[in-house]
Amino acid sequence: MAGLNVSLSFFFATFALCQVARRASKALLPRGAYAHFAREAAGAAQLGACCLEMRVLVEIGPWAGGFSPDLLLTLLFLLFLGHRATLDGASANPTVSLQEFLLAEASLPSTLLKLAAQALGMQAAGALTRLFWAWELSDMHVLQNLMDLHCSSALRTAVPHGALVEGSGAFFFHLTFLHLRNTLPVYRVPAVALLVTVMACAAGPLTSAFFNPTLAASVTFHCSGHTLVQYAQVYWLGPLTGMVLAVLLYHGRLPRLFQRNLFYSQKNKYRIPRVKPAQGPGDTQRPAEGCRGQGLGQRGVGGSR
Repeated sequence: MAGLNVSLSFFFATFALCQVARRASKALLPRGAYAHFAREAAGAAQLGACCLEMRVLVEIGPWAGGFSPDLLLTLLFLLFLGHRATLDGASANPTVSLQEFLLAEASLPSTLLKLAAQALGMQAAGALTRLFWAWELSDMHVLQNLMDLHCSSALRTAVPHGALVEGSGAFFFHLTFLHLRNTLPVYRVPAVALLVTVMACAAGPLTSAFFNPTLAASVTFHCSGHTLVQYAQVYWLGPLTGMVLAVLLYHGRLPRLFQRNLFYSQKNKYRIPRVKPAQGPGDTQRPAEGCRGQGLGQRGVGGSR
């Protein structure tokens, strides 16, 4: 259990350092710079570092540390729960940032700034985590240092199948996120963490279940086994396609590109009853005058008789 204690200490230290960075940047930087850059960079660094360390536990822990699958799944759920609770509104995911752009909730410059911050945070996480591994504080980290020099691909299935798996996972994640975005955090955060844990358990043996283009690029694009184009098809094109389909299914359109609903027309479910136009004062007097005329005519005819 010494290796697990080292990894847990790494997780707590990562959360603490990123939280300090968020508080410091929030106090020192302008609001826009913090929301569009610093917050995303800190969130991406936190997510990337914890993901790399978690991969060590998943790949080496069962046979080097005797960790059971139940322990790893529980730890994974707690990590996602901690991420959703501490990111302070950051997505740390390019597909979520692009979703906000397609929903016309973010401008193009702010979206590009978020994407750059996420890439920078992931690169910083990779460098700092490998520096931590170099200290070799546990037997798992000694083995990880040896394996990291010649890492194998995280894609363990055919490229079309991998793209389908990553796209399906991103589709369900974004669809659930859209449904729960207006709910209270006390319900939304555990629900999203549970969903990601279940999807990671199902898709992990096939694609490592990244569902995050920047995270996948930082972790596995430099590993041998597949070309850059094949990695891009699975880990970039798959999640982006799943996100676009989720937005189309939920909204029926892409608000940034289309104003009209592409799938179905929104009709009013309440029928407005038709009301006959009210008659004016002149219309109410005309029939009376007609009746008077007819009465006089009848009198004249009677008098002639």
